[in-house]
Amino acid sequence: MTALCFMLRHKAKPRSVYALEESKKEVYTMNYESTFICSPELPVEKVEELTAKVLKIIETSKGTVKTVQQLGKKRLAYPINKFREGSYVYMELSGEGEMVGSIENFLKLNDGVIRFLTVKVEKKKVAAKSAAKAAAPVTPEVKQDEPATEQSPLA
Repeated sequence: MTALCFMLRHKAKPRSVYALEESKKEVYTMNYESTFICSPELPVEKVEELTAKVLKIIETSKGTVKTVQQLGKKRLAYPINKFREGSYVYMELSGEGEMVGSIENFLKLNDGVIRFLTVKVEKKKVAAKSAAKAAAPVTPEVKQDEPATEQSPLA
């Protein structure tokens, strides 16, 4: 009884309420872009198999895939592990941060992947594109039928 009076007086919550609040943690999904480069010695089937495994990791961690593009073999800017070219795979995805960690762990442990990068996409990027369109020079419209007339400043 005294514990109940203390909680009412000090507006404290019972311990069970704290346990419920901890279990109701909000889940934030963010948008990401991920690119990985595979060894040029890997056949196309193995690159597709790696991509399928990454997609399976995304699905198991409750993420969604927006686009997947296999860009093919491209020349690298500098040699990586004595390779001058690599097979590029680009993905746009959304999910939790834990999903990104599991994808990157898989890519680290895989010998066929020579480099990877995952970047969080912010809304500022979309806003910057729309601002660039708005800042484009606007040409004034002059109708061809009507001659342009100037009014004198004295009139």
